[in-house]
Amino acid sequence: MSIATIDVQPRVEGVEFSGHSLSIRLHDGRMISAPLSWYPRLQAATPQEQGDWEILQDSDDRDIIHWERLDEFIPVIALLTGTPSRESKRSFELWLKGRKTNMQ
Repeated sequence: MSIATIDVQPRVEGVEFSGHSLSIRLHDGRMISAPLSWYPRLQAATPQEQGDWEILQDSDDRDIIHWERLDEFIPVIALLTGTPSRESKRSFELWLKGRKTNMQ
């Protein structure tokens, strides 16, 4: 038995934040939304920081959304499969503590 696969990489056209959601607009017209709570660093970010994103590609040419100032990477494939951030609570708390120290 063979399995058909489609080798099309979804491309990011835009990133939007509204209320408690992160929404990604793809070039093919789809919108993918996820709870902002899945990405604590984005949830803790200012609107200016949230808007400062870029698109990178991994070694398989798949789009990854990157927020440099937040050190946050979200692969589009993770959004498509419903996979939230895998950052540990301890890691996030250390990042948040360092962020608060640097903002004072």
